[in-house]
Amino acid sequence: MELNSLRQFLVVARLEHLSGAAEELRVAQPSLSRTIARLESELRTPLFDRSGRLRLNDAGRLFRDYVERSLGELDAGRRAVAEAVSEGMGTVRLASETFLTLTGPLAAFKRAHPAIEVELRWMAAEDMGRHLRAQDVDLCVASQPISAEGLEAAELLDEGVGLATPLGHPLAGRTSVSIDELIGQPFVSARKGHWQRRLLDRLFAARDQTPKIVCEVDEPSAIAALISAGLGIGLVPTFALSSPTRVPAAWIPIDGPDCRRTVTLYWGAGSHLSAAARLMRATIADWGWTTGER
Repeated sequence: MELNSLRQFLVVARLEHLSGAAEELRVAQPSLSRTIARLESELRTPLFDRSGRLRLNDAGRLFRDYVERSLGELDAGRRAVAEAVSEGMGTVRLASETFLTLTGPLAAFKRAHPAIEVELRWMAAEDMGRHLRAQDVDLCVASQPISAEGLEAAELLDEGVGLATPLGHPLAGRTSVSIDELIGQPFVSARKGHWQRRLLDRLFAARDQTPKIVCEVDEPSAIAALISAGLGIGLVPTFALSSPTRVPAAWIPIDGPDCRRTVTLYWGAGSHLSAAARLMRATIADWGWTTGER
């Protein structure tokens, strides 16, 4: 199997759309179709279901995972050789659901290691395990558990999550609030899959309720601004209270031990981490998460 064919397969598997994959790869769609057909012929099984929209099947998902790991090892080997030959510090690739929590350690890292290139990638938590095993990224920071084998982790921060409201809201002067009191209230929330939304859905589901979402936000940093503007209320972690860009809003603790988030740093177990990635891992892990200082 040719490496180029495997890389093309991964794009088709990710997009599950031949014409979209052909456009991204800048190849003709008939040529890409033949590439996929040759792979399926070599493997003696279809990799996609073709009834209606193109869908990766069980065999395709199994093959995709092996291809990602194999190409990841190859790319890691290339980076290791380049690092050894050049004696440079190289590049570190960090993925996270949001980088607002990481601005402090990232700034400290760049001050200490200005020659190291840092690549930041937004990534949903559900995708992190696969990309770490494939070595597409070196490190991931998530505010929710990652269910995947072959990973190592270091807990960075465990904190309460409270309720943010506009300053003039009836709840704004309260010293605490219960989830039951929030039923029917309009919420500004991140989209499904983000830790804030999963926490909100879980808190309401425990009471056989569904939160009233009036605004879904692609950019989690905009949630507090929209709450301050009066569009609704929302969940905001304690860490956000110390943000230098904090907008005017009230923050009220929520009764209940399950209204928390845990921020965790993940990396691949047994994978080769470059010197740059090891330095970044140490900087993030050793950051003073409760004080905001190293």
